[in-house]
Amino acid sequence: MAVAALAGIGIAVIVIRGGDAPPSPPPQRAAASWDTGRSSASPSPSPSGSKPSTTKAATESTSPQLTSKKASEIFDRYQHGMSSAQAGMDEEAIGKLEQGLAMEMTKASISTARMEGTKVASGMWPNTRVWVPRHVEGLADWFVTISYEPKVARISDVMTKTGSGWRLVASAADARIDAAEFPALATDSAGYAVSLPENATGLVGTPRQIVHAHLASLEKAQPDARFAQGSWTSEAALFWQRERAQLVQAGWGLTLSYESEGPVRALQTTDGGALIWYAARSTETRMARHTGAKVSLKGAAAVRSQSKAFGRWVSATYGRMYVAYVPPAGSGDPVRVLGEWSQVLETDGA
Repeated sequence: MAVAALAGIGIAVIVIRGGDAPPSPPPQRAAASWDTGRSSASPSPSPSGSKPSTTKAATESTSPQLTSKKASEIFDRYQHGMSSAQAGMDEEAIGKLEQGLAMEMTKASISTARMEGTKVASGMWPNTRVWVPRHVEGLADWFVTISYEPKVARISDVMTKTGSGWRLVASAADARIDAAEFPALATDSAGYAVSLPENATGLVGTPRQIVHAHLASLEKAQPDARFAQGSWTSEAALFWQRERAQLVQAGWGLTLSYESEGPVRALQTTDGGALIWYAARSTETRMARHTGAKVSLKGAAAVRSQSKAFGRWVSATYGRMYVAYVPPAGSGDPVRVLGEWSQVLETDGA
């Protein structure tokens, strides 16, 4: 995750050339079952499938086990390379450091900064701890780093081994002064983290079900009582409720789409729960129902749309990544989303 990406954390907002926003309608609650209220997105194939990481599987593997020392060296090279790429605004170099949606998001942050005539921040995260799961035959090796800078941010990154080398594929941060502590991660007798598949049981919901429920809540703009209230859950859903009400008052409509993207990676916690990392591609589309008020985007989306005012329609697509804590089965505690990374990828409109 780029250091500058912290500036992109949050929800896109708009400015209506019209009246003030009416009061927000009351929130609606999702059903109790984790099998309901899912996002319209189809689940991505699980890279771990029904192959949970176990000591036996690792023992039978013919591939060498990644060590914490080696993982630290890999992440250190990533941080130095990323810092250099950011300082030089070098989008091409990002492709050698990151992959998939993470790469798109970092490149987009550089493109936005260039359009704005600014620079992205560069630097490295201190106080980093590394968590390496056991190798599972047939699956790509991966590991997690968690860094904390007091009163700045707590950030977690996921690195995975690809055919072209190690790449960052997921990241999420909490930039609040009182950033929440992560639950302690479980380890086996040799000190390796315990990875879980997307369909792991023993939790209040499987990792994939949790992702579906979270994205469905955002897409429907309905807070879900199974998730702890916060910036990336209830507050985001209520924001969209207010946004839709404001648009309706001005003669516009709002459509939201949150599509899950890529695998869900999970590590077991010492209490039998799990930390999960996942990503989504969201699109917010505003459509005029009749001529009159015009809409402009704010923040990075305004930069990408050249601060234009749109009279017919306008859309913004974001890359979003999250880290969440999933309690063990039988727990009365809610799922807690502990960090996010968001970045506008593109805008369009007329």
